[in-house]
Amino acid sequence: MTSTVAIDIQKIAGVVPRKRNIEIWLLFFAFGINAFELAQIQLSTIEILTFDILTYWAPLAVAATVLHFILRKKASEADALILPAVVLLNGLGIAQIYRLDLATIAAGGTELFAFRQVIWTVVAIAAASAVVLFVRSHLFLRRYVYISMVVGLALLISPALPFIGTSINGAQLWLSIGGLTFQPGELAKIALTIFFAGYLVTRRDSLAAVGPKFVGIQLPRARDLGPILAIWAVSLLVLIGQRDLGTSLLYFGLFLVMIYVATGRAIYVVVGLGMFVTSALIASRVLDYVGGRFASWLNPFDPTHYDAIGGSYQLVQGLFGLAHGSVLGTGLGGGVPQLVPLAESDFIIASLGEELGLAGMFAILALYLLIVSRGLRVAFNHSDDFSKLLTLGLSFVVALQTFIVIGGVTRVLPLTGLTTPFLAAGGSSLLANWIIIGLLLRISDTADTRERNGVSGF
Repeated sequence: MTSTVAIDIQKIAGVVPRKRNIEIWLLFFAFGINAFELAQIQLSTIEILTFDILTYWAPLAVAATVLHFILRKKASEADALILPAVVLLNGLGIAQIYRLDLATIAAGGTELFAFRQVIWTVVAIAAASAVVLFVRSHLFLRRYVYISMVVGLALLISPALPFIGTSINGAQLWLSIGGLTFQPGELAKIALTIFFAGYLVTRRDSLAAVGPKFVGIQLPRARDLGPILAIWAVSLLVLIGQRDLGTSLLYFGLFLVMIYVATGRAIYVVVGLGMFVTSALIASRVLDYVGGRFASWLNPFDPTHYDAIGGSYQLVQGLFGLAHGSVLGTGLGGGVPQLVPLAESDFIIASLGEELGLAGMFAILALYLLIVSRGLRVAFNHSDDFSKLLTLGLSFVVALQTFIVIGGVTRVLPLTGLTTPFLAAGGSSLLANWIIIGLLLRISDTADTRERNGVSGF
């Protein structure tokens, strides 16, 4: 009670919370690291420092600083570690894409991505800022649960529409309007997370009810398997219609985690994973493009798969790049990541792994772990069930997408078409993930007094 009163007095007096002061110093640190990355790349590749690095450094720094001051005014109790960690990842991604652009220019190429990534970064941070400014309380989203479902499904099926839907690299995941391409499934994951959170909060009691026993295992009631079957069917439609295993796994995995948290019953996860693995194995036998992904995953060095169109050549080159990087890497600008197809997007992790090494990869994973763990802490600090599930779902989306991408590049999982959050070139992914960050910051500002009483520090 005393702590709450003190916080209210601080707000009335206009005192800046300690969290925002911590955040600005961490942002300065992130800006410095990003500037060092760009400088090292120029010195390693063109052996001279130019003012061009300001083009790739300043927009992110200015946009992130603006978002920081918005947080000071509109969400002063928001988490202090999420924004600096995301800025560091985003800046690293821009720097590596710029490094690949320099390699393209040296080879006489003209298709460049770094400046486009800078533009999308500014747009994405502006979207996150709008979320913080105009979403006074995330709880209003609960009133639009089924609208979110409709919007999410509409975004999912939109790439299948004639004239605007288009296929890139074999996956029907894109909309093409006026020469611009966009992946609506990235925004669909936000809408579906809102729907899952609202639906599971209202149905958690019935879903948690026990059913019959089988071989000593307490099964759910038959009618309670309906939601899993529905999401499973949607995942299959994504797999078959859009030819993308990664997106299908992302949506289904998200639902399984959220239903487990909502009900506390691991049997849903067991049943769900069994259904997905079985359907994926059947699809690998029936659908050629899924079978090709599995074959390239299991036998990437087989000449039949290595030389095939859409085969394992890209995967193998990425593995060679990671091996070349060893423990400490070749240094930014010191490797040859341009040898890997799509090194700026699908395989940016392999590109970074070559030049930063295993140590750098661990540092990148630590940043993702920090973002996800802070999101989970925000969920813990809310007593409202909808807030808990929504925050957990948004955090898990980032975690699962990162795992799927890195797992594909390192041959832990079959290769998918998902992009690494905040690092890979791509406007739709960057926009959607920054909106998730905006929601996490807004939700963290309304955390319960247990955080403000010192349970979770800053």
